[in-house]
Amino acid sequence: MLGAAAASVKKSIAAMEQLLATGLEDVVSAAETIASAFADGKKLLCFGNGGSAADAQHFTAELVNRFQLERPGLPGIALTTDTSVLTAIGNDYTFDQLFSKQIKALGLDGDVAFGISTSGTSPNVLEGFRAARSRGLVCIGLASTRAAGMARMCDICISAPGDDTPRIQELHGLIIHLICELIDLKLFGRSR
Repeated sequence: MLGAAAASVKKSIAAMEQLLATGLEDVVSAAETIASAFADGKKLLCFGNGGSAADAQHFTAELVNRFQLERPGLPGIALTTDTSVLTAIGNDYTFDQLFSKQIKALGLDGDVAFGISTSGTSPNVLEGFRAARSRGLVCIGLASTRAAGMARMCDICISAPGDDTPRIQELHGLIIHLICELIDLKLFGRSR
């Protein structure tokens, strides 16, 4: 058991080193884009399924409350949290429209749609991006290197390297924290 645990930690470290080696330009670009939107009075709408839904909620919590820096809250909304809205859309329409209907209702030109999908193929995330593009939102995706279709729908698509779902999800958590830190640095001149 100890050997299996150590092997998983080594895989996680290797995935982080691969992310570092492939460059962080998209991470920096995403943070700058979101910070600029906030500076212009816009908001971020974040969405995903399963673990990615939890990541969407985590991300927006760091924005609305704070990350490491004591600062005013930033306007982030997780589209994964309102069970009445989610179940009404799922029941009256389809699961594929969970995020697109919310984006059509809440998204305004210049807002940021931030979709998270480990596979990059989640139909409701892709539909969310279609709706966002039609309403003039900036589209940022957080996926993996398998997400060619999602990447084509995004202005910026951050691809976590690898094909091991747990390692991709670990990188997503790291990337979200990096974006939060960089947003604070851009908007407030420091991140701590």
